[in-house]
Amino acid sequence: MIDFTEAREWMVVRQIAGRGIRDANVLSAMRRVPREEFVPAQLREYAYDDSALPIASQQAISQPAVVAQMMEAAELGPHDRVLDIGTGSGYAAAIAAAIVAHVHSVERDPVLADSARETLARLGFSNVTVHLGDGTVGLDAYAPYDAIIAGAGGPRVPRAWRMQLSIGGRIVMPVGREQHHQRLIQLVRHGEHDYHERWLGDVSFVPLIGEDGWSDY
Repeated sequence: MIDFTEAREWMVVRQIAGRGIRDANVLSAMRRVPREEFVPAQLREYAYDDSALPIASQQAISQPAVVAQMMEAAELGPHDRVLDIGTGSGYAAAIAAAIVAHVHSVERDPVLADSARETLARLGFSNVTVHLGDGTVGLDAYAPYDAIIAGAGGPRVPRAWRMQLSIGGRIVMPVGREQHHQRLIQLVRHGEHDYHERWLGDVSFVPLIGEDGWSDY
């Protein structure tokens, strides 16, 4: 029988802190959120492995170290409002929600959206709202956002995200010309038309599908 609490602690020590993540809020959130609840039942024993895992609809739950890196790059604080693109299992939304005031998460697949809502509600994450729709156009009704985090890789940063970001806000997303190979970037908005981009490393995410992403396939 796996002791998931112990496995989670080892994950944080070895995979997260061990790779240089120092943000106390992120480390605390990674310790709090039970990743085993966000993976298929038959894969629960692998929940704290250092790898991505398949979920429904041919999607994946990202590698824990990558999730932690993205959350640290987003520079999340307790009063922040976050837009999470590509809800998937809901794991990244839960990590963000353990730190910030509210997370609006957008998922285009109704099966994943319903499953994530159920899991997040069951675990008590009342500060996450899952919306069904095209994440590449953002969610203007609740803008501006202090951070926008994308769990899928697009050919560029969608224009709507730039406009829905607050001054001082951060976008963290994978960007690349190939659908399964990207650069992870942090984009900070310093003024109305002033953005600064920083490269964080090479990654491989599922494609960002939608009006301002990759065409459906």
